[in-house]
Amino acid sequence: MPDRLLLKDCRLLATMDEGLGELRGASVLIAGNRIEGIGDAAELEKAFGPAGETLDMTGCVVLPGLVNAHHHFFQTLTRALPGAQDAELFDWLKTLYPIWAGLTPEMVRVSTQVAAAELLLSGCTTAADHLYLYPNGCTLDDAIEAAGEAGLRFVATRGALSVGESQGGLPPDSLCEDEEAILLDMERVVGRHHDAGFAAMTQVALAPCSPFSVSRDLMRETATLARRLKVGLHTHLAETGGDVAYSRERFGRTPAEYAEDLGWTGPDVWFAHCVRLDPAGINLFGRTGTGVAHCPCSNMRLGSGIAPVRAMLDAGVKVGLGVDGSASNDGGHLLGEARHAMLLARVGGDPAALSAREVLRMATREGAAALNRDDVGRLAPGMAADVAAFRVDGIAHAGALHDPLASLVFCRPADAWYTVVDGRVVVREGRLTTLDPSTLVPAHNRLAARLVGGGA
Repeated sequence: MPDRLLLKDCRLLATMDEGLGELRGASVLIAGNRIEGIGDAAELEKAFGPAGETLDMTGCVVLPGLVNAHHHFFQTLTRALPGAQDAELFDWLKTLYPIWAGLTPEMVRVSTQVAAAELLLSGCTTAADHLYLYPNGCTLDDAIEAAGEAGLRFVATRGALSVGESQGGLPPDSLCEDEEAILLDMERVVGRHHDAGFAAMTQVALAPCSPFSVSRDLMRETATLARRLKVGLHTHLAETGGDVAYSRERFGRTPAEYAEDLGWTGPDVWFAHCVRLDPAGINLFGRTGTGVAHCPCSNMRLGSGIAPVRAMLDAGVKVGLGVDGSASNDGGHLLGEARHAMLLARVGGDPAALSAREVLRMATREGAAALNRDDVGRLAPGMAADVAAFRVDGIAHAGALHDPLASLVFCRPADAWYTVVDGRVVVREGRLTTLDPSTLVPAHNRLAARLVGGGA
């Protein structure tokens, strides 16, 4: 029999499941890596058997584990970097590309663990990481192995740069790869690491970096390969005005039209940003089941604009949340991202543009849908056992318990008290159980200093 874990007597259990809704005082019984039952603690143990461990949730709001639909883990090495603090996207990239050219396999591994630790401590249990440059022998395997050690449910995307400055692209030629080699390595990492099964801890998606850094042929061939291998497709799209201008000048299309021409729409595709997505593109994505990762902090930090999230949701687009690059945010806190998403949507003058419950749904169930996963993102019997619990009985939430769930977004973003991934407690009473930050952080800072070429 599998070991059972009981999350007992939640102050509020927000299941993100239409049939179960929000429950006060309910408990969650986990058997192995699946949710076995939800309801009264005594009745659950009577029906299914006693729990081997019980965690007290009386002061906690409990959610499905949060889902991060877009990130660049390696960028934790270049956070708050002078010279890139006040730049728009293209200048920001041109500043950082030469630095990232020094990336090593060790740097990929350690930065992945720092990013994963930060996410787990924020209650995030599933994350999609976009690693799109591979200098000095770096491989996607480095990130996958490191995320596995951290205990994060990981969607690793094999990114790529292939059109450099000499061909009218943005990245330096030295960071670009041969396109045939890219496709071969994409197939290799899918064959080695992708798990298509229920509650998979590691999945692989194919992710050329952006329309301004790879060729039309690579975009098209990647879509063909992904459909043959039955994996997802991901890239940046319509992030800035410059992005849109490049697409119109180079391809004679809007970004959405370009994506459609190359076979890049459908439920197996999700795009990052879409800040400048036009109404026709919004309708296209809604009709085709194409997903979007909304990255409000990064968009604000780079001055990219405000994504039309309300219009996308109204059109039926699957919109999740993404932390985006750790050098363009520069944090990895999913509740913080949800709070910023809600507030940013209201800046235009409508205080009801996006509600607390809508952004929490984006951070859970909608993020899972954008990643084309139906095993995470909600709490119900049979679902993967990914859970995040946040204490709301302290000073930060005092006076906000009229609506404990909304307090997670309106009040200061809380760190997770417990985070459970695949039935395993990876954050216990606010402390990470899988990695040791006291050794990880100094190692990461030494590598960051070495990469940038300055002192710690």
